[in-house]
Amino acid sequence: MADPVIVRRLRADEAALFKTLRLRALADAPAAFAHSHDEVSAEPDAYWAEMTRSVTEPGRHAMFVAEDEEAVGMSFGLVDRERSSRAHLGGMWVAPTARHRGVGRALGDAVLAWARERGFADVVLWVTEGNADAVALYERMGFACTGRRDRLPSSSGLAIYEMGLAL
Repeated sequence: MADPVIVRRLRADEAALFKTLRLRALADAPAAFAHSHDEVSAEPDAYWAEMTRSVTEPGRHAMFVAEDEEAVGMSFGLVDRERSSRAHLGGMWVAPTARHRGVGRALGDAVLAWARERGFADVVLWVTEGNADAVALYERMGFACTGRRDRLPSSSGLAIYEMGLAL
């Protein structure tokens, strides 16, 4: 059995780790994210510093990192811009070598704990249609389809749909 994975919050001094994980995720799973690898990899260091600040300053968003001997996954807890009682689980990614070990569940649980601590009423996420592993994980966590559908911004040929969970 593999060693347990530790999930922790990203620290303010870890912009390089944020960048590394995000670019790995975009390269590995381009059909799962709203931005493309080419688009994001061109961003200057100031972009990564601001993104890190946005997920490490108190009262803002949160980023969680899964680690065993190295960083193997990430997820975000995001505050809804229009509905202050709602949070989003976003940017979930697990390295291929760490999949099917409970890492995704641990990252999702970290976001849900963050959302509960912050007093959000519900958490929503968007998932690409056909991503059966992700859908199965989210359903095991208690998420259900809300009926909202859209197109993936980075690839308009792909459909995405929203799932939600009341807290």
